[in-house]
Amino acid sequence: MSGSPHLAELEEKHRLLEQMIEEELARPAVDSIKLNSLKLQKLRVKDQIARLAKNKR
Repeated sequence: MSGSPHLAELEEKHRLLEQMIEEELARPAVDSIKLNSLKLQKLRVKDQIARLAKNKR
C-alpha cells in the first residue's frame, strides 16, 4: 500500500471489485451485464490508481 489515503482507498476498492468479479464468475448462471459493469468499474479504478501513482513521481 502507498502513503496516500486516497490511493490506499482506491487500491482497496480495486481489490473488492476483483473479489466481486470472482464471486460472480463462480455463480452457476453468470449475469453478464453485472459482470461487465464490475469489470468496467475495476478498469476505471485501475486507471485512477495509475494516474495517482504517476503524479506522485
